[in-house]
Amino acid sequence: MGPPTTDFQNADAVVNLLEEAATHCRNEKYRDHSVVRLPARGRLIATGDLHDNPVHFGKILEYARLDRSEHNHVYFHELIHGENLINGMDFSHRMLLRIAELKCRYPDQVHPILANHELSQLSGAGVTKGAGDSVEMFNQAVDWTFGDDAEHVSTSLNNFMRSWPIAIMTESGIMASHSLPAERSMPLFDPSIVNRDLAEDDLNPRTGSAYLMLWGRGHSDEHLKNLASIFGVTAFLLGHEHAHTGSKLVGKRALVLNSDHERGVILPINLTEEPDPEAWIWSAVPLGALPD
Repeated sequence: MGPPTTDFQNADAVVNLLEEAATHCRNEKYRDHSVVRLPARGRLIATGDLHDNPVHFGKILEYARLDRSEHNHVYFHELIHGENLINGMDFSHRMLLRIAELKCRYPDQVHPILANHELSQLSGAGVTKGAGDSVEMFNQAVDWTFGDDAEHVSTSLNNFMRSWPIAIMTESGIMASHSLPAERSMPLFDPSIVNRDLAEDDLNPRTGSAYLMLWGRGHSDEHLKNLASIFGVTAFLLGHEHAHTGSKLVGKRALVLNSDHERGVILPINLTEEPDPEAWIWSAVPLGALPD
């Protein structure tokens, strides 16, 4: 993975990095409004929730081999709000800076996508992993690191996250997103969110379409079938839910991945092949088996 090339304690350098990365997110060649659409060529490394796990982050990058081919891709989500607190503060903004550096180095191959914890950080709505308000602990770490420049850095961090797509969609029929709207949320959900730019209302807690999509749980196979028809795909790659063994099937059309805990996994996807969630579960690669 290598050390950062940016001074992560220099506010001006950090702001410049985040602004450049946000521009790459909005302007990458595969971006189509609020989603990234990948052609049937090359390889995609699918990941689950990461929650500021730097060891697994490094392993994923080594496995992705982004320098080997411009057609090797990787996506990341649920990057922040980990359990590695320092004096009660969450320094996972540094994970966002590592992603920003990667986006600048591989602008059309590295794809951060929105997840519920990034959305909570953007909106300021409290969220917890059991140790307190993760949003507040994140803000405290930014304040401690950057002092009088913290507000400027926070604005740039938010602008970077705001530039992310909500999903990866492939020509082969895969939709990779942090989650999907629950069935009970469908009357409020606007499916056209994948065909247009995100609006501010989409981020609103409990009513916005992005919020409903990123917080959904408990998907039945019938609901997934309906969503597949709505979105024009055949299979889903998700996170958000806990998978004790790192991956789990949801019905016949979706696979949940976790990449944060000791049994976390990633999934290499051949973008030229038809998606097969029931086969994917046997192709998942345990991160614990990869070299540090």
